Amino acid sequence: MIAGLEEATSGDIFIDNKLVNNIAPKDRDISMVFQNYALYPHMTVYENMAFGLKLRKYKKADIRKRVNEAAEILEIKDLLKRKPKQLSGGQRQRVALGRAIVRKPAVFLFDEPLSNLDAKLRVQMRTEIKKLHKQLKTTMIYVTHDQTEAMTMGDRIAVMKDGFIHQLDTPMNIYNNPNDVFVAGFIGSPAMNFFDVQIDKKNVIIDEKNRIPVTKNLLARVEEFIGHKTVMGIRPENISIIKKNENYFEMNFNFEILEPMGSEILIYMNNGKTGIICRTDNFESISTSKDTITVFFNMEKVHFWD
Repeated sequence: MIAGLEEATSGDIFIDNKLVNNIAPKDRDISMVFQNYALYPHMTVYENMAFGLKLRKYKKADIRKRVNEAAEILEIKDLLKRKPKQLSGGQRQRVALGRAIVRKPAVFLFDEPLSNLDAKLRVQMRTEIKKLHKQLKTTMIYVTHDQTEAMTMGDRIAVMKDGFIHQLDTPMNIYNNPNDVFVAGFIGSPAMNFFDVQIDKKNVIIDEKNRIPVTKNLLARVEEFIGHKTVMGIRPENISIIKKNENYFEMNFNFEILEPMGSEILIYMNNGKTGIICRTDNFESISTSKDTITVFFNMEKVHFWD
């Protein structure tokens, strides 16, 4: 819809404060970067990058200047005479970016541009695009299924499901204050832990053995859920294996496996019906010889939804 390839059934689209709903795609001043690069196989890198400018009847000297500038930024100057089949995935992606940059558009539209690259290259290109954004200061709208990409690259994130925006906010607000269970479970790796709980005036009841007392601090957050079926969520890093203060609630879980990640360890556990993950860097305190493991929930970091 932003590109004009699909008609908006309702609402208005403004680019640079200009209403573009009825403006043809070619006149909207946008550049798209596709998932599969969409390079012309019979053209060199230079010709691919220059093609859009040629169609717009730019002078040859101007085209050469713009292509060389973009090639410099993307470090592909030595590839300008090659054809796409002679390039690696990362190089093709840079050419596709270059073709978009030379236009100097008002908006860039990125459609999962890194999903065809291997993990290491994806991380590298993420940094490159972020630098590019800083340099060009042009709006970039970026579609991705990779929440790490969204968190690391976005100034604002719209989390969408089934055509609806569930939350539109800064990455850290979405991470720390998710609107609903979908957003909470989608953003964050490993995902947030969830429990179906009952809440009365005195306790948050996880199961028969585990009842979290409703303190003054907690009451403000759970008041609206008293008597309703509620979902409680807590992130793996907010579950500790040592008690840090009185806000931490102690629980026992059945130990399953450890996943050492180098600087931290993921501990997988369950309470019979719900599996949870704890993320910790406290290596010394972990005993894998026991079947049960005691952990502490930081109740200041717990979320509730109906």
